[in-house]
Amino acid sequence: MKNVIDYYAKFDEWGRLDREPIEFTVNWHYMKKYLPRGGHVLDNGAGPGKYAMELAKLGYHVTLTDLTPNLVELAKEKASELGLTDMFSGFHALNATSLEGISDETFDATLMLGPLYHLQVEEDRVAAARELYRVTKNDGIVFVAFQSRMRMLLTSLLFPNAWKPNDNMAAIEHFIEEGIFNHTDAGRFTGAYYYNVEDIKPFMESQGFETLDLIGSSNLGALLSQEQKQYWTDRGEKDMFIELLIRLARDPSVLGVSSHLLYIGRKVGE
Repeated sequence: MKNVIDYYAKFDEWGRLDREPIEFTVNWHYMKKYLPRGGHVLDNGAGPGKYAMELAKLGYHVTLTDLTPNLVELAKEKASELGLTDMFSGFHALNATSLEGISDETFDATLMLGPLYHLQVEEDRVAAARELYRVTKNDGIVFVAFQSRMRMLLTSLLFPNAWKPNDNMAAIEHFIEEGIFNHTDAGRFTGAYYYNVEDIKPFMESQGFETLDLIGSSNLGALLSQEQKQYWTDRGEKDMFIELLIRLARDPSVLGVSSHLLYIGRKVGE
């Protein structure tokens, strides 16, 4: 996982969510809909803690974990800057596949909004889901992010030279079959695993979760350029545009074209 740590140690993940606000706005809308009224929340694979800070602002007690030590330190700084340190129960540099030191059935809700698509080996993805199950209380709510294989396929077809090795049909066919992508160009997005949309619910349900919802975080917004999105802002209709995307997020026909998806489930007790 060194390549993931190296990538995120240099990448501005906090700024990404500011630059691409649709993903955050849509996710946050549905999180607030399903979150318990209070309690302890784990933000697992939290990066610099964009969601964790919002949870703390709402009064949740938050534990933050991430694989990249630099991002864990940045999250501590953000919490301090925002006057939220007292709402955090801990900041930990941990791998999502082994949440060492975190007790069983600790959290009323858990987030895992990044780790799964960085785990290219199936056994690691299963391990991360099992750890999520372990640390979540019975009937606790989980929020898990996935990346869409169909959307990555579309991106590769549209911009093949920017997403090598997916610049030829042999590589494209291999990606469709395996869902694994490793960028040829040094310094670009770390290797990732992309799910077929129809496989997401069965995967999570096989790990002991009951499906509550599956939404397209960026949905149709992922297809629009900044100039195209700016049109609706300039018309004074930005809020209506965002409300439309929030409403469409649950439409099965847009899930495949959404770059990021959010699975929402409930832990079923053994």
